[in-house]
Amino acid sequence: MKGLKKIALVTAIAAAPFAANADLKALDDSTMGNVTGQAGVTIELETRVSIGEFTYTDTDGHAGSGDDGTAGGTFAVSGIDLGGATVSASESATQYAAATGAGGLLDNLKIDIDVADDGDAVIHVGSLQPKLDPDTGEQVENPDGSPAYMPIDWGMTADSMELRGNAGEQTTLISNMDAWGLLGALDIRVDTDDVNGVAGTGTLNLDVAFTVEQMDFDVEFMGVGIKGMSIRGVNDGGQTLDQAQLTGLLGDPAGEDAALETRLVGLASGALGKSFAIARVDVYKGDNLDGTKQDVLRVDIDDVLMDINIAETHIGGANIGTIGIDNLHVSDTRLAVYGR
Repeated sequence: MKGLKKIALVTAIAAAPFAANADLKALDDSTMGNVTGQAGVTIELETRVSIGEFTYTDTDGHAGSGDDGTAGGTFAVSGIDLGGATVSASESATQYAAATGAGGLLDNLKIDIDVADDGDAVIHVGSLQPKLDPDTGEQVENPDGSPAYMPIDWGMTADSMELRGNAGEQTTLISNMDAWGLLGALDIRVDTDDVNGVAGTGTLNLDVAFTVEQMDFDVEFMGVGIKGMSIRGVNDGGQTLDQAQLTGLLGDPAGEDAALETRLVGLASGALGKSFAIARVDVYKGDNLDGTKQDVLRVDIDDVLMDINIAETHIGGANIGTIGIDNLHVSDTRLAVYGR
Protein backbone atom coordinates (compact mmCIF):
# COMPACT_ATOMS: atom_id res chain seq x y z
CA MET A 1 0.00 0.00 0.00
CA LYS A 2 3.02 2.28 0.27
CA GLY A 3 2.93 2.64 -3.50
CA LEU A 4 -0.63 3.90 -3.32
CA LYS A 5 0.37 6.52 -0.75
CA LYS A 6 3.16 7.74 -3.01
CA ILE A 7 0.77 8.01 -5.93
CA ALA A 8 -1.64 10.03 -3.80
CA LEU A 9 1.18 12.39 -2.75
CA VAL A 10 2.36 12.92 -6.34
CA THR A 11 -1.25 13.54 -7.45
CA ALA A 12 -1.74 16.15 -4.74
CA ILE A 13 1.47 17.95 -5.71
CA ALA A 14 0.52 17.91 -9.41
CA ALA A 15 -2.93 19.30 -8.65
CA ALA A 16 -1.70 22.18 -6.49
CA PRO A 17 -1.13 24.70 -9.34
CA PHE A 18 -4.66 24.10 -10.67
CA ALA A 19 -6.23 24.56 -7.25
CA ALA A 20 -4.37 27.81 -6.72
CA ASN A 21 -5.88 29.33 -9.86
CA ALA A 22 -9.39 27.85 -9.82
CA ASP A 23 -10.96 29.81 -6.93
CA LEU A 24 -11.84 26.50 -5.26
CA LYS A 25 -13.85 26.57 -2.02
CA ALA A 26 -13.04 24.34 0.94
CA LEU A 27 -15.66 21.71 1.82
CA ASP A 28 -17.17 22.08 5.28
CA ASP A 29 -17.51 19.13 7.68
CA SER A 30 -21.10 18.30 6.69
CA THR A 31 -20.27 18.30 2.98
CA MET A 32 -17.23 16.09 3.58
CA GLY A 33 -19.44 13.74 5.55
CA ASN A 34 -21.80 13.43 2.59
CA VAL A 35 -18.86 12.60 0.30
CA THR A 36 -17.07 10.05 2.48
CA GLY A 37 -20.26 8.44 3.73
CA GLN A 38 -21.37 7.13 0.33
CA ALA A 39 -21.68 3.35 -0.17
CA GLY A 40 -19.15 3.29 -2.99
CA VAL A 41 -18.66 4.37 -6.57
CA THR A 42 -20.23 2.93 -9.73
CA ILE A 43 -18.71 3.37 -13.19
CA GLU A 44 -20.57 2.47 -16.37
CA LEU A 45 -18.37 1.80 -19.39
CA GLU A 46 -18.45 1.13 -23.11
CA THR A 47 -15.32 1.14 -25.26
CA ARG A 48 -13.39 -0.29 -28.20
CA VAL A 49 -9.60 -0.42 -28.27
CA SER A 50 -7.18 -0.94 -31.15
CA ILE A 51 -3.40 -1.22 -30.83
CA GLY A 52 -1.14 -1.08 -33.86
CA GLU A 53 1.65 -3.03 -32.21
CA PHE A 54 2.73 -4.15 -28.76
CA THR A 55 6.40 -5.05 -28.30
CA TYR A 56 8.61 -6.48 -25.57
CA THR A 57 12.38 -6.23 -26.09
CA ASP A 58 14.86 -8.11 -23.91
CA THR A 59 17.38 -5.50 -22.70
CA ASP A 60 19.45 -7.51 -20.20
CA GLY A 61 21.96 -8.95 -22.65
CA HIS A 62 20.89 -12.58 -22.12
CA ALA A 63 19.09 -13.11 -25.42
CA GLY A 64 22.09 -14.24 -27.43
CA SER A 65 23.57 -10.76 -27.62
CA GLY A 66 26.52 -11.53 -25.36
CA ASP A 67 27.40 -9.82 -22.10
CA ASP A 68 27.88 -6.32 -23.48
CA GLY A 69 24.43 -5.18 -22.29
CA THR A 70 23.04 -4.62 -25.80
CA ALA A 71 19.40 -5.28 -26.43
CA GLY A 72 18.22 -8.78 -27.22
CA GLY A 73 15.38 -9.83 -29.48
CA THR A 74 11.79 -8.59 -29.56
CA PHE A 75 8.39 -10.22 -29.14
CA ALA A 76 5.73 -8.28 -31.07
CA VAL A 77 1.96 -8.53 -31.32
CA SER A 78 0.53 -6.58 -34.26
CA GLY A 79 -2.96 -5.47 -35.30
CA ILE A 80 -4.82 -5.86 -31.99
CA ASP A 81 -8.53 -5.02 -31.87
CA LEU A 82 -10.61 -5.44 -28.70
CA GLY A 83 -14.32 -4.75 -28.33
CA GLY A 84 -17.67 -6.55 -28.43
CA ALA A 85 -18.58 -9.89 -30.00
CA THR A 86 -18.77 -8.63 -33.59
CA VAL A 87 -15.11 -7.61 -33.55
CA SER A 88 -14.81 -11.30 -34.38
CA ALA A 89 -15.55 -12.21 -37.99
CA SER A 90 -16.80 -15.69 -37.03
CA GLU A 91 -20.28 -16.85 -37.97
CA SER A 92 -21.02 -17.81 -34.36
CA ALA A 93 -20.37 -14.22 -33.20
CA THR A 94 -22.70 -12.91 -35.91
CA GLN A 95 -25.42 -15.32 -34.82
CA TYR A 96 -25.02 -14.34 -31.16
CA ALA A 97 -25.24 -10.66 -32.10
CA ALA A 98 -28.43 -11.25 -34.09
CA ALA A 99 -30.03 -13.01 -31.12
CA THR A 100 -28.95 -10.61 -28.37
CA GLY A 101 -28.21 -7.23 -29.97
CA ALA A 102 -24.47 -7.46 -29.25
CA GLY A 103 -22.23 -5.23 -31.37
CA GLY A 104 -18.66 -4.06 -31.82
CA LEU A 105 -18.38 -2.22 -28.50
CA LEU A 106 -17.27 -3.71 -25.21
CA ASP A 107 -20.30 -2.31 -23.44
CA ASN A 108 -22.95 -2.71 -20.73
CA LEU A 109 -20.17 -2.83 -18.13
CA LYS A 110 -21.02 -1.77 -14.59
CA ILE A 111 -18.04 -1.43 -12.24
CA ASP A 112 -18.84 -1.14 -8.52
CA ILE A 113 -15.98 0.02 -6.28
CA ASP A 114 -16.12 -0.12 -2.48
CA VAL A 115 -13.65 0.10 0.39
CA ALA A 116 -14.24 -2.49 3.12
CA ASP A 117 -13.90 -1.84 6.86
CA ASP A 118 -10.41 -3.37 6.86
CA GLY A 119 -9.26 -1.06 4.03
CA ASP A 120 -9.53 -3.62 1.23
CA ALA A 121 -10.58 -2.25 -2.17
CA VAL A 122 -13.44 -4.39 -3.51
CA ILE A 123 -14.24 -4.10 -7.24
CA HIS A 124 -17.03 -5.99 -9.00
CA VAL A 125 -17.51 -5.90 -12.77
CA GLY A 126 -20.99 -6.91 -13.88
CA SER A 127 -23.51 -6.32 -16.64
CA LEU A 128 -26.09 -3.57 -17.13
CA GLN A 129 -28.18 -5.54 -19.64
CA PRO A 130 -31.16 -7.35 -18.06
CA LYS A 131 -31.84 -10.93 -19.13
CA LEU A 132 -35.38 -10.98 -20.49
CA ASP A 133 -37.84 -13.82 -20.89
CA PRO A 134 -38.35 -14.20 -24.68
CA ASP A 135 -42.06 -14.92 -24.20
CA THR A 136 -43.08 -12.29 -21.61
CA GLY A 137 -40.33 -9.70 -22.04
CA GLU A 138 -39.92 -9.56 -18.25
CA GLN A 139 -36.57 -9.75 -16.50
CA VAL A 140 -35.60 -13.31 -15.59
CA GLU A 141 -34.66 -14.16 -12.00
CA ASN A 142 -31.69 -16.22 -10.84
CA PRO A 143 -32.35 -19.34 -8.74
CA ASP A 144 -31.79 -17.26 -5.59
CA GLY A 145 -34.50 -14.77 -6.64
CA SER A 146 -32.12 -11.97 -7.66
CA PRO A 147 -32.58 -10.28 -11.06
CA ALA A 148 -30.60 -11.93 -13.87
CA TYR A 149 -28.37 -10.04 -16.31
CA MET A 150 -26.86 -10.94 -19.65
CA PRO A 151 -23.14 -11.77 -19.65
CA ILE A 152 -20.76 -9.21 -21.17
CA ASP A 153 -19.77 -10.14 -24.72
CA TRP A 154 -16.22 -9.51 -25.88
CA GLY A 155 -14.31 -9.97 -29.12
CA MET A 156 -10.63 -9.77 -30.05
CA THR A 157 -8.49 -10.10 -33.15
CA ALA A 158 -4.73 -9.97 -33.65
CA ASP A 159 -2.92 -10.12 -36.98
CA SER A 160 0.31 -11.74 -35.79
CA MET A 161 2.61 -12.60 -32.90
CA GLU A 162 6.25 -12.60 -33.93
CA LEU A 163 9.80 -13.07 -32.65
CA ARG A 164 12.30 -10.63 -34.17
CA GLY A 165 16.08 -10.69 -34.01
CA ASN A 166 18.47 -7.76 -34.29
CA ALA A 167 19.89 -8.96 -37.60
CA GLY A 168 16.56 -9.17 -39.39
CA GLU A 169 15.57 -12.67 -38.27
CA GLN A 170 11.84 -13.16 -37.86
CA THR A 171 9.54 -16.02 -36.89
CA THR A 172 5.75 -15.77 -36.89
CA LEU A 173 4.45 -17.76 -33.95
CA ILE A 174 0.70 -17.15 -34.27
CA SER A 175 -1.33 -15.35 -36.93
CA ASN A 176 -4.95 -14.62 -37.86
CA MET A 177 -6.22 -14.83 -34.29
CA ASP A 178 -9.96 -14.27 -34.05
CA ALA A 179 -11.84 -14.86 -30.79
CA TRP A 180 -14.99 -13.94 -28.95
CA GLY A 181 -16.66 -14.96 -25.72
CA LEU A 182 -18.60 -13.97 -22.63
CA LEU A 183 -17.67 -12.52 -19.25
CA GLY A 184 -19.95 -13.75 -16.48
CA ALA A 185 -18.27 -11.95 -13.58
CA LEU A 186 -15.01 -10.28 -12.63
CA ASP A 187 -14.25 -9.62 -8.97
CA ILE A 188 -11.07 -7.86 -7.86
CA ARG A 189 -9.98 -7.36 -4.26
CA VAL A 190 -6.86 -5.49 -3.17
CA ASP A 191 -6.30 -7.22 0.17
CA THR A 192 -4.36 -5.05 2.63
CA ASP A 193 -3.29 -7.96 4.85
CA ASP A 194 0.51 -8.10 5.09
CA VAL A 195 2.22 -10.84 3.06
CA ASN A 196 4.50 -13.05 5.16
CA GLY A 197 4.44 -10.45 7.94
CA VAL A 198 6.00 -7.70 5.79
CA ALA A 199 4.35 -4.36 6.58
CA GLY A 200 2.91 -2.31 3.72
CA THR A 201 2.42 -5.28 1.37
CA GLY A 202 -0.83 -6.67 0.03
CA THR A 203 -2.38 -9.10 -2.44
CA LEU A 204 -4.39 -8.65 -5.63
CA ASN A 205 -7.14 -11.32 -5.70
CA LEU A 206 -8.75 -11.98 -9.10
CA ASP A 207 -11.86 -14.13 -9.50
CA VAL A 208 -13.26 -14.39 -13.01
CA ALA A 209 -16.03 -16.38 -14.72
CA PHE A 210 -15.71 -16.41 -18.52
CA THR A 211 -16.06 -18.32 -21.75
CA VAL A 212 -14.26 -18.35 -25.06
CA GLU A 213 -17.10 -19.24 -27.42
CA GLN A 214 -14.86 -19.54 -30.48
CA MET A 215 -11.18 -18.95 -31.16
CA ASP A 216 -9.42 -19.52 -34.48
CA PHE A 217 -5.70 -19.05 -35.12
CA ASP A 218 -2.76 -20.41 -37.09
CA VAL A 219 0.52 -21.58 -35.52
CA GLU A 220 2.63 -20.49 -38.48
CA PHE A 221 6.05 -21.94 -37.62
CA MET A 222 4.56 -25.40 -36.96
CA GLY A 223 2.11 -25.47 -39.87
CA VAL A 224 -0.84 -25.99 -37.53
CA GLY A 225 -4.27 -24.35 -37.71
CA ILE A 226 -6.81 -24.34 -34.87
CA LYS A 227 -10.47 -23.74 -35.73
CA GLY A 228 -13.46 -23.61 -33.41
CA MET A 229 -11.61 -23.75 -30.10
CA SER A 230 -13.86 -23.12 -27.08
CA ILE A 231 -13.27 -22.72 -23.34
CA ARG A 232 -16.37 -23.11 -21.19
CA GLY A 233 -17.46 -24.34 -17.78
CA VAL A 234 -17.10 -27.93 -16.60
CA ASN A 235 -20.85 -28.52 -16.90
CA ASP A 236 -21.01 -27.42 -20.55
CA GLY A 237 -20.74 -31.05 -21.70
CA GLY A 238 -19.26 -34.43 -20.85
CA GLN A 239 -19.03 -35.29 -17.16
CA THR A 240 -20.75 -32.78 -14.88
CA LEU A 241 -20.18 -31.76 -11.26
CA ASP A 242 -22.98 -31.17 -8.77
CA GLN A 243 -23.31 -28.23 -6.38
CA ALA A 244 -21.46 -29.99 -3.54
CA GLN A 245 -18.53 -30.98 -5.77
CA LEU A 246 -18.17 -27.46 -7.18
CA THR A 247 -18.34 -25.95 -3.69
CA GLY A 248 -15.60 -28.32 -2.56
CA LEU A 249 -13.38 -27.29 -5.47
CA LEU A 250 -14.02 -23.53 -5.45
CA GLY A 251 -14.75 -22.88 -1.77
CA ASP A 252 -12.25 -20.94 0.33
CA PRO A 253 -11.46 -22.76 3.60
CA ALA A 254 -11.06 -19.37 5.29
CA GLY A 255 -14.55 -18.38 4.09
CA GLU A 256 -13.61 -14.71 3.58
CA ASP A 257 -16.30 -14.02 0.96
CA ALA A 258 -19.12 -16.57 1.05
CA ALA A 259 -21.31 -14.54 -1.34
CA LEU A 260 -18.56 -14.50 -3.99
CA GLU A 261 -18.02 -18.24 -3.69
CA THR A 262 -21.74 -18.92 -4.01
CA ARG A 263 -21.87 -16.74 -7.15
CA LEU A 264 -18.86 -18.53 -8.71
CA VAL A 265 -20.34 -21.95 -7.98
CA GLY A 266 -23.60 -20.85 -9.61
CA LEU A 267 -21.77 -19.57 -12.69
CA ALA A 268 -19.74 -22.79 -12.99
CA SER A 269 -22.74 -25.07 -12.47
CA GLY A 270 -24.83 -23.67 -15.31
CA ALA A 271 -27.70 -22.87 -12.93
CA LEU A 272 -27.72 -19.31 -14.31
CA GLY A 273 -28.25 -20.52 -17.88
CA LYS A 274 -24.66 -21.17 -18.93
CA SER A 275 -21.66 -22.96 -17.45
CA PHE A 276 -18.69 -20.57 -17.18
CA ALA A 277 -15.00 -21.37 -16.81
CA ILE A 278 -13.63 -20.15 -13.48
CA ALA A 279 -10.20 -18.76 -12.63
CA ARG A 280 -9.08 -17.68 -9.13
CA VAL A 281 -5.65 -16.05 -8.98
CA ASP A 282 -3.63 -14.15 -6.34
CA VAL A 283 -0.86 -11.71 -7.33
CA TYR A 284 1.58 -10.20 -4.84
CA LYS A 285 5.21 -9.36 -4.05
CA GLY A 286 7.20 -11.98 -2.20
CA ASP A 287 10.16 -14.37 -2.24
CA ASN A 288 10.85 -16.82 -5.05
CA LEU A 289 10.08 -20.50 -4.53
CA ASP A 290 13.40 -21.47 -2.92
CA GLY A 291 13.75 -18.21 -0.97
CA THR A 292 16.94 -17.05 -2.68
CA LYS A 293 15.41 -13.90 -4.21
CA GLN A 294 13.21 -11.28 -2.61
CA ASP A 295 10.62 -8.83 -3.96
CA VAL A 296 9.74 -10.94 -6.99
CA LEU A 297 6.35 -11.06 -8.69
CA ARG A 298 4.38 -13.97 -7.25
CA VAL A 299 1.32 -15.47 -8.94
CA ASP A 300 -0.61 -18.18 -7.10
CA ILE A 301 -3.30 -20.04 -9.05
CA ASP A 302 -5.88 -21.21 -6.55
CA ASP A 303 -8.24 -22.72 -9.12
CA VAL A 304 -8.76 -22.90 -12.87
CA LEU A 305 -11.80 -25.00 -13.74
CA MET A 306 -12.90 -25.47 -17.38
CA ASP A 307 -13.67 -27.61 -20.42
CA ILE A 308 -11.61 -27.12 -23.59
CA ASN A 309 -12.71 -28.30 -27.03
CA ILE A 310 -11.21 -27.86 -30.51
CA ALA A 311 -13.53 -28.52 -33.44
CA GLU A 312 -10.84 -28.72 -36.14
CA THR A 313 -7.08 -29.29 -35.95
CA HIS A 314 -5.41 -28.64 -39.30
CA ILE A 315 -1.93 -29.97 -40.10
CA GLY A 316 -0.53 -29.62 -43.59
CA GLY A 317 -3.86 -28.19 -44.76
CA ALA A 318 -5.90 -31.23 -43.66
CA ASN A 319 -8.25 -31.51 -40.69
CA ILE A 320 -6.98 -34.41 -38.57
CA GLY A 321 -9.84 -34.34 -36.03
CA THR A 322 -11.19 -32.88 -32.81
CA ILE A 323 -9.62 -32.50 -29.37
CA GLY A 324 -11.46 -32.36 -26.06
CA ILE A 325 -10.37 -31.84 -22.44
CA ASP A 326 -13.19 -32.42 -19.96
CA ASN A 327 -13.22 -31.07 -16.39
CA LEU A 328 -9.72 -29.59 -16.34
CA HIS A 329 -8.87 -28.41 -12.82
CA VAL A 330 -5.58 -26.63 -12.09
CA SER A 331 -4.95 -25.84 -8.41
CA ASP A 332 -2.23 -25.20 -5.82
CA THR A 333 0.05 -23.74 -8.50
CA ARG A 334 2.70 -21.17 -7.58
CA LEU A 335 4.73 -18.99 -9.95
CA ALA A 336 7.61 -16.64 -9.22
CA VAL A 337 8.59 -14.15 -11.96
CA TYR A 338 11.79 -12.07 -11.86
CA GLY A 339 14.55 -10.73 -14.09
CA ARG A 340 17.99 -12.25 -14.37
